[in-house]
Amino acid sequence: MNWQPNAGPGIARARAGMLGRLRDYFAAANVLEVTTPAVSATTVTDPNIESLHVQAENGRGFLQSSPEYYMKRLPAAGYPDIFQVAEVYRDGESGKRHLQAFTLLEWYRIGFELEQIIADTLALLRVMTDQLEQRKSVQLTYSQAFEDATGLDPLSADSGELADLLDADADLRRALGDDRDAWLDLAMTTRVAASFPGERLTVITHYPASQAALARLASDDPSVADRFEIFYGDLELANGFVELTDPDEQKARFESDRERRRAVGQPAHAIDERLLAALAAGLPECAGVALGLDRVLMIDQALEDICKVRSFTPELRHDH
Repeated sequence: MNWQPNAGPGIARARAGMLGRLRDYFAAANVLEVTTPAVSATTVTDPNIESLHVQAENGRGFLQSSPEYYMKRLPAAGYPDIFQVAEVYRDGESGKRHLQAFTLLEWYRIGFELEQIIADTLALLRVMTDQLEQRKSVQLTYSQAFEDATGLDPLSADSGELADLLDADADLRRALGDDRDAWLDLAMTTRVAASFPGERLTVITHYPASQAALARLASDDPSVADRFEIFYGDLELANGFVELTDPDEQKARFESDRERRRAVGQPAHAIDERLLAALAAGLPECAGVALGLDRVLMIDQALEDICKVRSFTPELRHDH
């Protein structure tokens, strides 16, 4: 039985240094550090994320896949700009870039528009590691990047065209069916992001509205949302958007997610009514970002395997 950690003290020191730099960055900008519970009665409705269940003596719930729902309730209650470094949990995620448990940095800036939160994120990444300090960044819309890599317009291509693009076999076609967003997600990962230059920061903006359940729609084109992602090479580092603040629209999008989950046999999780109540009370116009700290540490340490930047990865019991 191997009891040794995956990473030595040098990695722990590098992580501590990165945490110190990001805290200094936020302190200089008067962004308040907060903490929220790892357990909640509800979880995300996103069909691409599966949450881990918790059964406790006083009830049941979920380990949080993101602190987002809790955190949005804070500015609605009068908090200023906030950030949190959180351990988060997602079922079914494993590999050299994914873990069931990982460290997420999430923050919210009141009054920020899309270009401001993108600039904020790039500035923070360059502070977090000197490996990114001098890296060039290029900004493209989702449609531009998709068409450059595949020749297809992602806003009009149907499921069949996307399946053909990916040379999908019969099993994959049955599994994804007519779920256009699932095909777009797969194409983005395997074709579009794979085409990004290796040592460049690529900012992708204005995702299709159907790919941004918690984001505000673009004022000049409601077919896309004020959402962005940042990649280093093909490695996704950050996902952010200008927040949706309308509780009725948010509820409708949650219900749409639940229908997508039902269509593929996933449990349709209950909607977080506390979040909707906070939106109804008045979430100020703001923008938020989730950033994978472990992945930035991988870049900092020139490592390809996320397990090597964590002292331990989840050790589960397999009962039969």
